[in-house]
Amino acid sequence: MKKITLLILIIATFLSCKSQSKENIEVVKLETPFVWEGANLYFLLTDRFNNSDTSNDINFDRTKETATLRGFEGGDLKGITKKIEDGYFSDLGINAIWMTPVVEQIHGGTDEGTGVTYGFHGYWAKDWTAIDPNYGTKEDLKQLVDAAHAKGIRVLLDAVINHTGPVTEKDPVWPSDWVRTRPQCQYNNYENTITCTLVKNLPDIKTESNEAVDLPPQLVEKWKAEGRYEQEVEELDAFFERTGHPRAPRFYIMKWLADYIKDYGIDGYRCDTVKHTEEYVWQEFKTECDYAFSEFKENNPEKVLDDNDFYLVGEVYNYGISGGKFFDFGDKKVNYYDDKFTSQINFEFKWNAKQMPIEDVFSTYDDILHNQLKDFGILNYLSSHDDGQPFDPAREKPYETATKLLLTPGTSQVYYGDESARVLVVKGAEGDANLRSKMNWSAIENDLKTQSVLDHWQKLGKFRNAHPAVGAGIHQMITETPYTFSRSFTDGKFIDMVVVGLDLNKGKKIIDVSKVFEEGVVVHDAYSNLDAIVTSGKIKLNSEFDIVLLEQK
Repeated sequence: MKKITLLILIIATFLSCKSQSKENIEVVKLETPFVWEGANLYFLLTDRFNNSDTSNDINFDRTKETATLRGFEGGDLKGITKKIEDGYFSDLGINAIWMTPVVEQIHGGTDEGTGVTYGFHGYWAKDWTAIDPNYGTKEDLKQLVDAAHAKGIRVLLDAVINHTGPVTEKDPVWPSDWVRTRPQCQYNNYENTITCTLVKNLPDIKTESNEAVDLPPQLVEKWKAEGRYEQEVEELDAFFERTGHPRAPRFYIMKWLADYIKDYGIDGYRCDTVKHTEEYVWQEFKTECDYAFSEFKENNPEKVLDDNDFYLVGEVYNYGISGGKFFDFGDKKVNYYDDKFTSQINFEFKWNAKQMPIEDVFSTYDDILHNQLKDFGILNYLSSHDDGQPFDPAREKPYETATKLLLTPGTSQVYYGDESARVLVVKGAEGDANLRSKMNWSAIENDLKTQSVLDHWQKLGKFRNAHPAVGAGIHQMITETPYTFSRSFTDGKFIDMVVVGLDLNKGKKIIDVSKVFEEGVVVHDAYSNLDAIVTSGKIKLNSEFDIVLLEQK
């Protein structure tokens, strides 16, 4: 939904030679811009979020008994679309959704040491050109993207270029000119982090190769059986003719991933296992993504949301904001920002949030983002799908989690169920399966404590969504005790300014807003839904909460 900020333009008009003047006040409505650097992004596992079509729950005879939470659980694209249309994400202040990969997964199961597992998570590709029927259909994806865009929500898919799915009795290994199956990565320098397999039985795409390769015979056989071989080959021929790229493995995959931009108009990709792939691969991928995004906009002008570029956020595992533009392999530092990624996942934030005073976090992030990382961004999170050390594993601090995540400079990543204290420790589950339980819709509907937590996340999320200043603006502490600060953001004629107070006295409170709001204006507290008039540079509020989110009304 479009949010409007009022900009008051005071135009002085001289009426006579006697220097008489009159002020005409014109109200100009400016649409609040969407800013990736301050977005509120929701990350979900497609299979675990919401099941709206039980008819697609079992495919390819994936019926083996699996370890706890290591099989498909029924979540699908229709389930996400339903929650978009119901307003769940809008009520949470979400303006971008990142889904785990939806491409067709390996058909067999495998045991990585934690019990039989199927590719429910989406990271074990079998065919990049097809959507796994457990998630839905291409029409389902189209409807999801259209529904999200109608609500002003951007959509990110997940790009995997580094590896295929594991080898099983149903999923033969790809040819040796496509993949390597050894050595396994040791992760102690640049070379043995990239030219190797991430884990045992996860074939590594030879992304360094420029040698032309034929299509894997299993894909040829599959496409012929599905009646689309000629069409796929025709499209590949056109791609390689246009780009001049060699028919090397990485370029096939780039073409297949770029098609989701061209065909559906997705707004970005989260890129998997970035540091396990040569850095130039991501520069090449960015070029193809930008081309496909421009092509979609040209062919679908009525569907263009704004003039933002295609968004690429990289998972450089263990990258932290304190490294600036560089990730240190020990023997080599690599810049994954310039000409590659718009943003990177910030693995450092959970430690900063736990160990540093909150003002130190805010001011440090503000300084780095507006200097070393100017024009780029970070994606902060406090829990995620593959980080076994979340900020609050027992969900004992859901209010603090929301406050720190949603008010810290940078893009915020709300992991599905953060807002409802979904459990992160599950009886019988091993490893990352604990982090991937089904969304707790029943608690949201029936449990008062869960509803109270959700209300807190909704208030903060909607405030962040309405004000790009929160995530992308300049931070300035106003008073240390009580703790208040301002954020300000300017984009052309658009100006956005807010004041936030934390750990305040409940009940009556007096807040200095003189550096932000003019005398006599009405200020609204988006948390308590109360208004106050600025008098002598201050406002007075009497609310039951210890937090205020102040905006000019």
